[in-house]
Amino acid sequence: MSASNVWSRSREKIRLFPELFAQCAAEATVYGKCVASTTTGRQELQKDLCAKEFEALKTCFAKAAKKKAK
Repeated sequence: MSASNVWSRSREKIRLFPELFAQCAAEATVYGKCVASTTTGRQELQKDLCAKEFEALKTCFAKAAKKKAK
C-alpha cells in the first residue's frame, strides 16, 4: 500500500465530514450542549459524562457514512 493512497483516502474522508456533520446536526448539538454544561466555569470534562450523547453522534456518523458510500 503506497503512502499516497493512504493520504488520498484520508483526504476523501475529511472532504465528506461537513456533509456527514450536517446530517447529524441534532446529535452534534445535543453532544455539544452536554459538553458545555459539564464544563461550566473551570471544570474539566471528565470521561464518560457525555458518553450516551457521544455514542448517539458516533452512530449517526457511521450511518451517514454508510449511506454516502453506497
